[in-house]
Amino acid sequence: MTEAEIKNIVKGQRTWFYTGAPLSVDFRIHALQKLKGSILKNEDQINAALKKDLGKSPFESYMCETGLVLSELTYMLKHIRSFTKEKRVHTPLSQFHSKSYKKPSPYGVTLIMSPWNYPFLLTIDPLIDAVAAGNTAILKPSAYSPCTSEVIKELIAECFDSRHVTVITGGRAENTCLLKEHFDYIFFTGSQAVGREVMRHASFRLTPVTLELGGKSPCLVDKNADIKLAAKRIVFGKYLNCGQTCVAPDYIYCERSIKERLIKEIKKQIQKQFGKQPLERENYGKIINEKHFDRILGLVQPEKIVHGGEYNRKNLQIAPTVLDNVCFGDPVMQEEIFGPLMPILVYDSLDEAVRNINSMPHPLALYIFTNNRQTAETVTARCGFGGGCINDTIIHLATSEMGFGGFGASGMGSYHGKDGFDTFSHYKSIVDKKTWIDLPMRYQPYRKVYERLIRTFLK
Repeated sequence: MTEAEIKNIVKGQRTWFYTGAPLSVDFRIHALQKLKGSILKNEDQINAALKKDLGKSPFESYMCETGLVLSELTYMLKHIRSFTKEKRVHTPLSQFHSKSYKKPSPYGVTLIMSPWNYPFLLTIDPLIDAVAAGNTAILKPSAYSPCTSEVIKELIAECFDSRHVTVITGGRAENTCLLKEHFDYIFFTGSQAVGREVMRHASFRLTPVTLELGGKSPCLVDKNADIKLAAKRIVFGKYLNCGQTCVAPDYIYCERSIKERLIKEIKKQIQKQFGKQPLERENYGKIINEKHFDRILGLVQPEKIVHGGEYNRKNLQIAPTVLDNVCFGDPVMQEEIFGPLMPILVYDSLDEAVRNINSMPHPLALYIFTNNRQTAETVTARCGFGGGCINDTIIHLATSEMGFGGFGASGMGSYHGKDGFDTFSHYKSIVDKKTWIDLPMRYQPYRKVYERLIRTFLK
């Protein structure tokens, strides 16, 4: 798409937004209901696209993408009337006689840039929140997942007027053109490197942003953990979508005394969940492209492999792999893995573990497996991270009742449910002052008697 075409799309959305059309709550509800119906009708096409792009099975596609989108739609349709109401707040006596309230208002024209690892979920979920809040939206899905991007484009064209929501496909050239345009809000999910570029462009127009990034999310396992259950849940979270999950446990950080038991159970769970030949299983996914395939293999030190290590270049598949005797200086610990490699590191004391975690950039997620409540409280209180779980992985993002997001190197802002509505809303603070009385104390000439009254009101 040319730069001129992109300019016209942005201009058209802004003109339409200022007509006030998307401000009606009934209009927003109808749009979300139409989107939900279209997703249900086209579920098979969505599944087929995700299979082509990432090798996902229909079960995984529903569990991790389509189902979560439908859940967010259901939640938002249930609560949107409540969310859009003005919120009355206390008025101080000094502003007698007035009514004070906060009015949620849409930002206007928004840009949603989504990644390739969960291409349907991470495009449509923020769109739901943006539409519920009354904005228009331009969606820019990733060029690395072209089949899903095409399905999204067809779906959106079926549900929305292009002045309300539209999809722009393409690659780096389209991204660059979009970031030069004037948006009222930008929502980006992806890598830290691209996130910096998004923020740099947004700063030129002082455009507010939400950045959903990633990082090296630690998974602590202490000696009081249920080792079998921990291994089962860690294997699920780590190798879901072949490790291409922003909140996957990036590395295991376990107490030294339980390392061998944990590795033994992890090996058992890999075989139980993926079989002895995972690369031959129909439902085992693939790495998104050859560039990332080579990057992941480049992180492996062969002498540290204690399980897995097999790969199939033709199918872009890497088997679930476990690496032992890893230290923080190894190549696999220098960047977010985003693949099916599980490095195992050890600690000797909880203070040591907390100190090392806090010496690294804040991760998007943190997981702790322990049956010691005090240990869990210490880790969740002292470590900086976006969100996480105690005795599980991944599942904290699968709810509309809590916001999801990171801070620092893992991003800024959050979404899902009410947090998502708030992200795409500006709350105007308004005082509605009555006209039947006008107290003279604030006007010049100032008088001592009025000063005493003001000091009474404002202390």
